[in-house]
Amino acid sequence: MIEATPRQLARRISLRQLQIFEAVARLLSYTRAAQELFLSQPTVSMQVKKLESDIGLALTEQIGKKVSLTEAGHALYQAARDILGTLGRLEMQIDNQKGLRTGQLRIAVVTTANYFMPRLLGKFRQAYPGIKLSLEVTNREHILERMANNLDDFYLIGKPPESSELEFQPYLANPMVVVAPADHKFANKKAVPLSDIADEYFIMREKGSGTRIAVEQKFADAGIDLKVAMELGSNESIKQGITGGLGLAVLSLHTLTSGDMNELTVLNVQGFPISWQWFIGHPRGKRLSIVARTFIDYMYEEGSSLLPENVIEGTIDTLPIEK
Repeated sequence: MIEATPRQLARRISLRQLQIFEAVARLLSYTRAAQELFLSQPTVSMQVKKLESDIGLALTEQIGKKVSLTEAGHALYQAARDILGTLGRLEMQIDNQKGLRTGQLRIAVVTTANYFMPRLLGKFRQAYPGIKLSLEVTNREHILERMANNLDDFYLIGKPPESSELEFQPYLANPMVVVAPADHKFANKKAVPLSDIADEYFIMREKGSGTRIAVEQKFADAGIDLKVAMELGSNESIKQGITGGLGLAVLSLHTLTSGDMNELTVLNVQGFPISWQWFIGHPRGKRLSIVARTFIDYMYEEGSSLLPENVIEGTIDTLPIEK
């Protein structure tokens, strides 16, 4: 490889290449970087190889499926974050000067919030058609990863991590209920003791998800062992598993629709629904753009319309929205 001077590098390296390399370096995966950027893996690999050719040094090392950064890779990763961060702040200042006529809004939310966030964004887009919207829906682990790297304007998460570097504010009630097949033996019973469902098997989300944390804590506090039949990665898959007789589940009431209740039912179990809620979060000290601030205000204004209807009379009473 022929080494280039800094001035030559500045002419050769494009912002898109920096964005691609930053994603590879942050995720340590060509596949995940390609998925995040909506590119093919060969395109991502080709751009990184071109960067290596222009710089004259290897940037990544791959042993088996594991990708790691070389010393030059670490240096370029930090430089890429600095450059992209500076440009992001400049973009925000320009957007603020233009007001809400143009701008960009990037949000990342946990999967349960996907049942209402697109509707909120759709209404917001009608009011501000010049705003470019980006919504990332993923699990809690990836939300925390994106938050640590300050990739979005703000985040919606169920259980905030304990961190002095992050800031959260309560948003919307997210009651969690026990869901069973419509013909379950407890379907028409009132105030079923938690101990009575101790022998039931449960279908759970992946370890670390907000829902699973809440359920495990509920059973642990009651001194009851939680029997996990299987883990599934989405709420829709879990609902199908309940219908198929694989077990019960604890789901956000927001995930249940009137159509679901043809085959499912919410059991009236003592101690449920679990009082849970979503939080709006971002890195502490982050300067939110005028677009982000306006949308957060809009979220609170529209919040009461997002509360789920009572699937079963008396399942939930009043679910306040806190600000």
